[in-house]
Amino acid sequence: MSEVNVKRTRLDWIGRIWRTVSKEPVLAILVFALAVLQVVQPRPWPSLPGLVDWQTVLTLAGLLILTKAIELSGFLMWAAHRLVHHIHGERTLALLLVALAAALSTVLTNDVALFAVVPLALSLHKLAPLPIKRLVIVIALAVNAGSILTPLGNPQNLFLWQTSGVAFGAFVWTMLPLCAALMALLAIVTFAMFRGQALDLSSDVDEHRVDRVLCVISAVAFAAFVFLADAHHVGPALAVLAAGFLLWRREVVFRIDWLLLLIFVLMFIVLRSAAAMPVIHQAIAHLGIDTPVRAYAAGAVLSQGISNVPAAIVLAEFSKDWRALTYGVSVGGFGIAIGSLANLIAVRLSNEKGMWTPFHIVSIPFWIVAMVIGWALV
Repeated sequence: MSEVNVKRTRLDWIGRIWRTVSKEPVLAILVFALAVLQVVQPRPWPSLPGLVDWQTVLTLAGLLILTKAIELSGFLMWAAHRLVHHIHGERTLALLLVALAAALSTVLTNDVALFAVVPLALSLHKLAPLPIKRLVIVIALAVNAGSILTPLGNPQNLFLWQTSGVAFGAFVWTMLPLCAALMALLAIVTFAMFRGQALDLSSDVDEHRVDRVLCVISAVAFAAFVFLADAHHVGPALAVLAAGFLLWRREVVFRIDWLLLLIFVLMFIVLRSAAAMPVIHQAIAHLGIDTPVRAYAAGAVLSQGISNVPAAIVLAEFSKDWRALTYGVSVGGFGIAIGSLANLIAVRLSNEKGMWTPFHIVSIPFWIVAMVIGWALV
């Protein structure tokens, strides 16, 4: 190949990468942030993959494969059909999905709950015209609010529970007031955002068939994968899962959101690089978080910049008040989307353009009110 052709091929690749990045605002921000961090506080490029929580990324990849398989089986559309013919109001449906998402997030983690509820909401939208953007927003808020209750609900809870040494039941009892208050607030918000009008089912005229073999195998694999991931065997589990579908139904693997995985990898690198900056540690040490209120406020505010999981890890070095920290980083999951990685998953799963503005119109005021509620309880 001539030198001219080599240069042309390189330019074509650069052009494709640029077009991809420019179409994805989150990806563009992360690439820009990584470039800035590498200038301000450079790290050796080969060390960057070590910042990634590969357990989380591999788990996310497995969940993407399994939810895509369940979607392609037709089960979600069938379930949506049954659901809309038993619930006739838009507001009632929204409240039900919020309750379902919150309940699942207490035991399956907020990310897994999203993979169950958001695709169901999208299937419902295909049957009956729904304000899908608003529906995805309240579902994202629901998994963040519901996951507060238990140590299993989200990674920051698990981390702070393990470092605190308290019993499982004591942790749940401590988090119950905040979880209940935020769920009550979310119920009010959901009631106000959706109308009580009847669902329009005029487009629901097709027969909804289910590929039972694909559905049953995917459901069993889903349960097995979550169990193995929880037991820290996600690598072998994902390898078997991906190989099985590539040999049997390769379209399942090919049609998942690969860009979401890339965004998560970059997010871990950028957020952990930022959290490790001496200026952040010095600022926290200078402020002093030796009182419950300060520890709570630090968790709620710092999460807006570096997400609630890194915030919990950083702040745990400065305060042993696990209750105040857990309250703070829990509230920090609302507000700016970066506050919780579950927000990013919800928006990406919706596949709706222009989601970020309406999301923040709802989530930022919700965070402000949640801040006041948490402060009162702390």
